[in-house]
Amino acid sequence: MAAFSVFVTQTFQSKLLKQDKNFKLWVEKVFDQLAVNPFAGKLLGVKWFREKKFENFTVYFLVFEKKKSVYVVNLSSKKDQQRIINSIWLLLGTYKKELEDLLAK
Repeated sequence: MAAFSVFVTQTFQSKLLKQDKNFKLWVEKVFDQLAVNPFAGKLLGVKWFREKKFENFTVYFLVFEKKKSVYVVNLSSKKDQQRIINSIWLLLGTYKKELEDLLAK
């Protein structure tokens, strides 16, 4: 049984739609894994900001332990990695509010 709920941003969802079938299948498996073990993947400076990699792509997610939720916020290729990480740091407040709104539904 899943201990955590997994949510995605619209940004992540739109980027995912452009990916191939193998990547989408891998993402489904990652979501299943995160529901059971939200701290899977490599941490990015703090316990609650993490990444999982597949070939040339990286999926970024935030773990909200008290809310029992994982918020998958973005996806990048190798060349965009630092730009995406920087934007996630800037948008942390927005992501927290979005997740609270999703949980309130």
